[in-house]
Amino acid sequence: MKKLSELYPGYPDIEIKGIKINSKEVKPGDIFVCTSGVTADRHDFIDEAIQNGAAAIVVSKDIQSSVPTIKVENTNQELPLLASRFYDYPERELKLLAVTGTNGKTTVASITQTLIGNDISGYLGTNGIICAKFNEPIVNTTPDSDRLYGYFRRFVDSGCKYLSIETSSEAYYRHRLDQLEFEVGVITNITEDHLNIHQTIENYVACKQQLLRQVRVGGTCILNTEDRYFASCKELVPSNRKLYTFGKSSEATLQIIDYRLEESKTTITVRYQNQNYTFDSPLLGEFNIYNLCASMLTLIALGYSIDTIIERIPNIQVPEGRVQFLHFGQPYTIVLDYAHTPDAFIKLYELLHAIQKGKIITVTGSAGGREKEKRPYMGKIVLENSDDVIFTMDDPRNEEVDEIIDQLVSISPNIPYERIINRKEAIFHALERAESKDIVLIAGKGIDNYMAVKGQYLPYSDLEVIKEYFQLKK
Repeated sequence: MKKLSELYPGYPDIEIKGIKINSKEVKPGDIFVCTSGVTADRHDFIDEAIQNGAAAIVVSKDIQSSVPTIKVENTNQELPLLASRFYDYPERELKLLAVTGTNGKTTVASITQTLIGNDISGYLGTNGIICAKFNEPIVNTTPDSDRLYGYFRRFVDSGCKYLSIETSSEAYYRHRLDQLEFEVGVITNITEDHLNIHQTIENYVACKQQLLRQVRVGGTCILNTEDRYFASCKELVPSNRKLYTFGKSSEATLQIIDYRLEESKTTITVRYQNQNYTFDSPLLGEFNIYNLCASMLTLIALGYSIDTIIERIPNIQVPEGRVQFLHFGQPYTIVLDYAHTPDAFIKLYELLHAIQKGKIITVTGSAGGREKEKRPYMGKIVLENSDDVIFTMDDPRNEEVDEIIDQLVSISPNIPYERIINRKEAIFHALERAESKDIVLIAGKGIDNYMAVKGQYLPYSDLEVIKEYFQLKK
């Protein structure tokens, strides 16, 4: 807790117990910050916040209120400053290892934490907040600052010296990360995504590239030489930061020389400082070679030797819902994956074709309330790389599933597919028709535990549906 006067000199000595930006979550003694989002201006919820016990409010408009009111120029930019003060600047006690990119953020951040060790490193991102002391889910990939700095404090108090953190483009856009300095900053790749928020690809790229500006002086920027935006990213790396690169280019700091894909492992040869290293990785697919290289360079930037890193690679746990092979004694292969962009599907099918012995049956959809422009291209990739396709729902939100599917098939109308709106029924149907040596790919939701429909988050899990299918088959 803090006194309001400690947070804002000149204001009363009342106790502030917490920071909130959601008026419904306000409890007595909290300070309510009126940030603005895509669809909501939280100045509209001041009365509710006060009714719930807000002890003070932070605004950017002229407001008459019954509680102490602090006016600032921009509440979105003020929030991280306030949160940092309230939690005693925990970000200064952590070496932040930031990862951004359209695909691979979760995997790179998770691998990095595993290679360092969860006793001294935490992870924050899509999979939650994780370290040796706790493992809990969170709502957003990169939470708003009222929660984010509270998580930082928990990591510090749990003995973490490093934090491997996913940083989303929306988080940069919302100024959630403005006050942070990164020890290491990784950009995995940039392809078109989230244009519902950013409007243009240029805006989206600019938000991703903000990471490079926030790497501390003397810190390290890590880039993929094969990414289409590599050149423009490289230009942004200041001369007083180190630049490490990964990819097949002979100029890469960590060069991918060769690899062999198998169903249970990937054998990789890389070149670093004029020496070749060959090792096995439990991560599958070519795209995961790139993810692993990004993590390896992160540890190299922290002073770890490449030999030590390679010794630890067998300890990597394959992230759930990310090219996750499921085994229930069935004579065919089931793959659960989070792929939801054209680029992610291209990379995923490269792996599946490399191990394919029978048909590929794909169950997928496209989330509602997101950029519609990618759907026809994503649908085309799915249809052209599968023997059978079942299109279904995937977090339709306020859109009609039939209309989403119409868009998925709009530029490939002559390729056969099935349409089963209910996702559970679609998965059951795919598993029922699968034959020996086939691959059933269930894509889009990974291990999400909800289905977003008409403003509600309904309990739902692909994994639980698959388990239920095999329980009924017993």
